[in-house]
Amino acid sequence: MSDTIKYLLDEQDLPKSWYNINADLPVPLDPVLHPGTKEPITPDDLAPIFPRAVIEQEMSAEREIEIPGPVRDVLRQWRPSPLFRARRLERALGTPARIYYKYEGVSPAGSHKPNTAIPQAFYNKEEGVKRITTETGAGQWGSSLALAGNFFGLEIIVFMVKVSYFQKPYRRAFMEAFGAQCIPSPSDQTASGRAILAEHPDSNGSLGIAISEAVEMAVQRDDTKYALGSVLNHVLLHQTVTGQESMKQLEMAGDWPDLVIGCTGGGSNFAGLAFPFLGKQLREGGNIQFIAVEPSACPTLTKGKFAYDFGDTAHLTPLVKMYTLGSSFMPPGFHAGGLRYHGMAPQISHLTKHGYIAPRAYSQLDTFAAGVRFAKAEGIIPAPEANHAVCAALEEAEKCRESGEAKTILFNLCGHGHFDMPAYMDFMAGKLQELTYDESEIAMALSGLPCGFD
Repeated sequence: MSDTIKYLLDEQDLPKSWYNINADLPVPLDPVLHPGTKEPITPDDLAPIFPRAVIEQEMSAEREIEIPGPVRDVLRQWRPSPLFRARRLERALGTPARIYYKYEGVSPAGSHKPNTAIPQAFYNKEEGVKRITTETGAGQWGSSLALAGNFFGLEIIVFMVKVSYFQKPYRRAFMEAFGAQCIPSPSDQTASGRAILAEHPDSNGSLGIAISEAVEMAVQRDDTKYALGSVLNHVLLHQTVTGQESMKQLEMAGDWPDLVIGCTGGGSNFAGLAFPFLGKQLREGGNIQFIAVEPSACPTLTKGKFAYDFGDTAHLTPLVKMYTLGSSFMPPGFHAGGLRYHGMAPQISHLTKHGYIAPRAYSQLDTFAAGVRFAKAEGIIPAPEANHAVCAALEEAEKCRESGEAKTILFNLCGHGHFDMPAYMDFMAGKLQELTYDESEIAMALSGLPCGFD
């Protein structure tokens, strides 16, 4: 049998609807609260930030939400994406496990992020919006929204976490090639950015700070909205094309997963793969284990608190119930910039709290070692974020080797690492450092959680 087993779907197999896990939750989500009134937010509260269609999706409990034709027309450029059976990796590990990975690096931006950037740009264009502000960590989301803005004729302004702005110059160049403006955050462009710089002139920045800057700029003009690349319900919804395609592809392979694995920063790529499988299991039963993998230097699910918190550092956003390290927590500048967020998607947090998702954390050096092992076997260099999922998949496959169990492992290879080669160069030269945080930093950040909202 061929070493490379690739399961491809036809164009007509591109999902026609997104899957909304809110319809199948055994326990409803905690409401999103207005920080001033402590009452659940209304669509009108979100109107200054998001277009109406996005707000409706954010608050929807419908199981299926139709994907607009113009969005599907763009997604067809790279979707359905391939599912691979990692036979060479299985041999290299000497495992009886069957390992599959859904490869999202085939998109124009090299990651899963365009799956939501395209619909968000479309809905903003339909509502007459001229300009979108956003934040980005590693740059994959900023790249994707720059691409989408170019397709739909929108001006895009991206606040990029400062440490990543300098670590990943090619991501910055990618955004600018599509006409986006990329600003290192914290910046002097906003009041929230200037406040951070006044207190911490050498700040590396964080996603929480960049979100504050993007939201602040968005609400200052009527022709401007804000777009988010992870965390919120509508973003996770848009990513479910990944899991829906994977279900069909595994049926083609005559297989079904025992484990579904994805990396988690805000949660969108994990949810995109896992939620269609988890929803089916909630409705019909099953024994799939869902593993959400995060960096040990920003351990939101494994060491955070399940509580109401702000999604940004300047406290401009509504309060959501989620696992959080505290909105003031400043993660160290490790290379998986897309995972450097203090909070976690409310849906993932909720499902983790109720025992449906098992979180785990790995160090930077362990994840890069896993990424190199995977690349040597499969020929694809993963993004630093995706290396976390690779690390868990390898660990589970090695457990199968020791136990003799032939489990089926599915993980999301959510992006390639072509823009991250300096980090790989440092790793191979022994220069990549293991970055950690002081436990007191999390304790201090958590001590500042808003009170009176539980």
